[in-house]
Amino acid sequence: MDRGMSVSLWCEEVEDEQCQDQGQTEAPVHGHITGSPQLRAPWDPTVSGHRVIQRLLHVEERYMPSMLYVTLIQRDPERREELTKWALEVCCDCGCDEAVFPLSVSLLDRFLSASLSLPVSLYCLAAGCILIASKLTECDNVTADTLCAAAEYSFQPCNLREMERIILATLRWDTAAVTPQDFLPHFLASVEQRGAADTDECEEERLSTLRRHSDTLAAMCACDSRFLGAPPSLVAAASLNCALRGLGNKGPSQLAHMSEALAELCQTDLAVLQCYSEMIEYALRQRLRSGHQQGPMEKDEEVENERPGTPTDMRDIDF
Repeated sequence: MDRGMSVSLWCEEVEDEQCQDQGQTEAPVHGHITGSPQLRAPWDPTVSGHRVIQRLLHVEERYMPSMLYVTLIQRDPERREELTKWALEVCCDCGCDEAVFPLSVSLLDRFLSASLSLPVSLYCLAAGCILIASKLTECDNVTADTLCAAAEYSFQPCNLREMERIILATLRWDTAAVTPQDFLPHFLASVEQRGAADTDECEEERLSTLRRHSDTLAAMCACDSRFLGAPPSLVAAASLNCALRGLGNKGPSQLAHMSEALAELCQTDLAVLQCYSEMIEYALRQRLRSGHQQGPMEKDEEVENERPGTPTDMRDIDF
């Protein structure tokens, strides 16, 4: 490498005039500039299994926030929950990949756990975590301008990039954290192999519904500070366990067998898994109750005729 070449590790975002003109002439879709569709690799069963799960279980402890931070947050959880809900809305509005939100929340908690001090703008901190998570998991990441607009320009792009540098420096660039969404496909594949899924023509659709509901429950847990100290593997197993019970197409003996399999996969006691599953269902009922108090949401006739896919209808969750 030429020693005279200037090399910077900072993730600079400098758009040329052509890109800016294109962004003005073409309407962005969910916060991304329109362009060629993204190509994603399909699920590869050869990179799953017991060995991969064991590796994830070994690594997840490295990215857990400190118990002091967990205790402080759980004493006054409203501020964190408000921040995570805003991050979830931004990720949804920008059409981010499903892995962006849980990773951004993990970065947020780890940063606050390491510093134990609040920055000037908490929304700038949350936006910086979303920006880093998007760069790690997406080909076309969400832009700084989009995040500033989502925060109604309470901070400028230069402030956001400076916050990004502070986060990276605090976390020592160790940003690829393990989240519940990393465990879900492996848990689902293992449970499927043990007979959780029937071999019929609706199998693929049912598995897709099961994964979608599990992702939604795991995202709800990321917003709820009561699950802050729980390992990602336990949150993933409990979310999948709730989704399995909510589909209503398995008997009690089959559900008990699947719960035992999930407890074995995440290396926890069955009673602990059942406890967290009940906590998730209770938190879900709380959110549905608060959503109904604020006012019922209008639904299309097609949605009204659909059968709920979880113990309580996932479509009614108001994050």
